[in-house]
Amino acid sequence: MALYQNEKDIVGEGFLEDTYLLWCEREGPPIAEEFCIDLFDVETAPWPRFGCNAAFVHLKGRGDFMSVFLLELLPGQATEPQQHMFEEVIYVLSGRGSTTIETADGRTHSFEWGPKSVFALPLNSKYRHFNGSGTESAKLASSTSAPLMMNCFHNEEFIFDNDFRFPEREGKESHFSGEGDFVAKRPGKHMWETNFVPDVSKFELREWPERGEGSSNIMFILAEGTMHAHCSEMPVGTYKKAHRHGPDFHVYWVTGEGYSLCWFEGDEEMMYYPWKHGVVFAPADMMFHQHFNASAGPARYFPVAYGSLRYPLTESKRRLFAGGDVDVKKGGDQIEWADQNPKVHRMFLEALARNGVQSRMGNLIDETPYLAAQ
Repeated sequence: MALYQNEKDIVGEGFLEDTYLLWCEREGPPIAEEFCIDLFDVETAPWPRFGCNAAFVHLKGRGDFMSVFLLELLPGQATEPQQHMFEEVIYVLSGRGSTTIETADGRTHSFEWGPKSVFALPLNSKYRHFNGSGTESAKLASSTSAPLMMNCFHNEEFIFDNDFRFPEREGKESHFSGEGDFVAKRPGKHMWETNFVPDVSKFELREWPERGEGSSNIMFILAEGTMHAHCSEMPVGTYKKAHRHGPDFHVYWVTGEGYSLCWFEGDEEMMYYPWKHGVVFAPADMMFHQHFNASAGPARYFPVAYGSLRYPLTESKRRLFAGGDVDVKKGGDQIEWADQNPKVHRMFLEALARNGVQSRMGNLIDETPYLAAQ
C-alpha cells in the first residue's frame, strides 16, 4: 500500500535526498555500515579525490553530523592536496608518516605521526598526508563533519573549492608540534588545547571519580574547532557507569580489550559489543551504554563528536557537557551503581574470571552474592 496517493510520482530524485550519501556513491570508495566496526577489517579501494585507498564508514548511531573516512596510504604514498569546508579529527590506526598544513599566511607546518596519534585540520586549510614508510601501509580514521556541511549547502564547489580561510582556528605554532595549553575547569571537564597529540595512549589524564572507580579523562579542544574529542581510561578490574546522550559520538578504542553493553530504556535485552584497538562504534540517540575493561591492563578510548566543550553547537551537547553525570532519578542521564541491572556486574565478573583478572569494584558494589554463586 502506497504511503502517499501519488507516491510513485514524488519518491526519487529531488525528494528526501541526502546530499552527502549521494556524494559518497559518486566518489567511488566502498561504504561500510554497521553499529560497531573493526576498522582493520574494512576493505578499501582507490579514491581518486585523495589519491589513496579509502572507505566511507557510516555507523548506525552517527546521527546527522558525522561520518568516518578510512584512508589507507600505501608504502611511500602521499595524498593529493586537499582543502574543504568541513572539519576533521584524525586518529592514526597504524603506520607512520607526516602531515603538512598550509596556514592562511602561506606558511607550512609539518608534524610526524605514528600509531595512536591524534590531530585536527584547521577548517579549510590546505594539507597533505605522507606515508613515511617504504614497506608498510598507514591507516588513518578521519571523523568528519562532511554530512552536515554537504547537506546544508549541497554545493561541491563551496565545500572543496572555497578560498575563505580561518586563521583564528590555526592555533599557536607550538600546537602543530604536540605542545598545548591546559585549561582547568573541573573534574571531567578539564581541557587540553592543541592541534596534535603524538600518542593519545600515553597522554596524561586527570581524575574523574564520578564516572567510575579510578576513572580519568581529558577533554580536547583541537584546532579551535566545533568537533569534540576526549580521552578516558578505565583501570584494571573496573568499568564505567552507564549513561546516555544524543547521537554521533564515535568511540575509538585505543588500549586494552573489553566490551560495551548498549540498550534503550525499557529494553529487556542488552546488545553486547566486544572491542579492542581499531574498533569504533557510535551509540544511537539516547541509548544507554556502558564500557567494561576485561583486560589485564588499563583500557583507553577516544570519542569524537560534533559540538565541543567550547562550542557545544546544540542544546543537547550543552546540557551534556554542563552536567551529563547526573543521576537519571534526578532528571539526568547516568545510572548509579545501586540502580544498575544485577546481570551487568555478573557478566563483568565472568569476563574477568575468563581472563584471570581480579575485580576492583568491591568497594562500590557488594560482590558477596555474585561470588557465592560462582
